[in-house]
Amino acid sequence: MTSSPNRLIAAIFGAVYLLVGLAGFAVTSSAQFAGTEGGTLIVFEVNPLHNIIHLAIGAALLLGSRTVAGAKGVNTTVGAVYLLVGVVGLFLLNSGANILALNGADNVLH
Repeated sequence: MTSSPNRLIAAIFGAVYLLVGLAGFAVTSSAQFAGTEGGTLIVFEVNPLHNIIHLAIGAALLLGSRTVAGAKGVNTTVGAVYLLVGVVGLFLLNSGANILALNGADNVLH
């Protein structure tokens, strides 16, 4: 089995995303599925849709970590999408289109 930094990063971040997605459900029991407001997980606002996206990203990263090419592909894709989310999120904070309950802390992280 070939080891690479891409595989390690995909595996670690995949596990973290799965844990964050699961932890998010603990604070969003009363939040609407998709909306501008959600529960607070540390300093990040999350709603059930946001949690499901975290779970999907975690699963994709873990699956991609099985091969070097898969890890490189999934890391590049997730990185590009998060860069886009970080930029677009700046314009969505005070908008009804903010269905993931993004807040300023989310944008800084992205």
